[in-house]
Amino acid sequence: MSTTLSSTDATPASLTDEHVLTTLMSRLGRCLDTGDFDGLRHLFAADAEVTTPGGTARGHDALVAQARKRHSADAGVWHSITNPLTDIDGDEADLRANLLVAFAHDGPADPSPFLLGEVYEAHARRAADGWRLTRLRSIPVWTLNRPDTLPGD
Repeated sequence: MSTTLSSTDATPASLTDEHVLTTLMSRLGRCLDTGDFDGLRHLFAADAEVTTPGGTARGHDALVAQARKRHSADAGVWHSITNPLTDIDGDEADLRANLLVAFAHDGPADPSPFLLGEVYEAHARRAADGWRLTRLRSIPVWTLNRPDTLPGD
């Protein structure tokens, strides 16, 4: 992923693509937070591969099942996705973002939610119906209040 950007790199088309791609990442967080796991089908290509601490899933059915297994046990789940970076090359793009994820087993009153700091590294491809994620890798960086077992373990 490129670390430099000059003012001549920014065009209306590239800024639009960047906005769409970062919104795609935000929509991913919203789907996981609200339990709209079937909504992930609209964000990922049919042949997408997702690798998380819960394993690797390939294709819509597998990635929806993995997300449901890993996110359904808690009353409150919250993904804060920050510092998105995109590197666009035609109809392909690499993305990176930092995440703070909170899993509050008992909802808003949970006195010590499980917190996870992680990085998303992703790849997207422009299709006839818009940008879709083709690969996503979740890289844990740190945890706080980690339970002995996680949902889906």
